[in-house]
Amino acid sequence: MEKYFDQHISRQFNQELENLRRDVMKMGGMAEEMVMDAMRALLDGNVELARSVISADDQVNQMEKDIDELAMEILARRQPTASDLRLVMAIVKTLNDLERVGDEAEKIAKIAIEMADMDRPRNNYYELESMAEHVRSMLRDALDGFARMVPEIAVTLYRADEKVDDEYEAILRQYYTYLAEEPRQTTRIINAIWIARALERIGDHAKNIGEHVFYLVEGQDVRHIPADQKEQVVLGPRKSDS
Repeated sequence: MEKYFDQHISRQFNQELENLRRDVMKMGGMAEEMVMDAMRALLDGNVELARSVISADDQVNQMEKDIDELAMEILARRQPTASDLRLVMAIVKTLNDLERVGDEAEKIAKIAIEMADMDRPRNNYYELESMAEHVRSMLRDALDGFARMVPEIAVTLYRADEKVDDEYEAILRQYYTYLAEEPRQTTRIINAIWIARALERIGDHAKNIGEHVFYLVEGQDVRHIPADQKEQVVLGPRKSDS
């Protein structure tokens, strides 16, 4: 990341860019914590913890607004060059994905409150807990890739997202079977399906952050490239450098 802050004559401009990066990392840490607290609230039936996640979403939303305004001010005042413009735009896009992560965590927390007094399955939603851990790992990798500006993180996140998608499909099959076998538990099972969906979406947002990093470093937008070609496109430039 340092190369983006060592190239300007203006130290103030460097500091403004560093402040943006720092604030995004702080927001990312909050979003990650929200996801895990929401899941803990579900697993423990902890209504107060779920409510704290709902309150935290307001903070994340305000952070997104504040950082976005700062980014727009930089664009207006500094008229940045191409590489700096990519940096600011990657930050704005990453902000949007992190805000969506917070929204999904809030959804999980609200469902956790509704499910707190319901009968719990014998495995206490182990499959959802496992999926959440994988999604949390994706978020960590995405934020680490953003902090260090490692374009290859996009491939790591593509692969991880494929596994999370497979996990999601397996959970859906499992829960649809439960619906047929345990009709009296329909509300609980449907709620659990919504939680799995929220986790799958969080994985998508983590993957998106990897794509933003690749765009920043390489200057290429890979969002709309067919899924089976993305990995080759991302790794291709790196292999050619060797």
